[in-house]
Amino acid sequence: MKVHRELGCGFLEQVYQCALAVELEKQGIPFKREVELPVHYSSVQLDCYYRVDFICYEDVLVELKAITQLSGIEDSQVINYLKVSSMRRALLINFGGKSLEFKRFVN
Repeated sequence: MKVHRELGCGFLEQVYQCALAVELEKQGIPFKREVELPVHYSSVQLDCYYRVDFICYEDVLVELKAITQLSGIEDSQVINYLKVSSMRRALLINFGGKSLEFKRFVN
């Protein structure tokens, strides 16, 4: 919320990602940024990856968006991230609107 309060809406997603990394660091929250998640098919690792914006505390996926309004497409993206990562929790955060929008997911 602090990042959205300070920057407001209208920036590209990359700006919010950089700002959130600064804020997570300030708050002492352990995170990894732009983590590649391998995709498997029939027990074979495919030559493609999903890339999630953050993994916090080693078990919470965080995906950022900077769009006017969230749709079901972004929800599906986060659900797929949970499937391929075997993690149980995720946050989808949208900085694109006048108010910060977020959704919690539990697999």
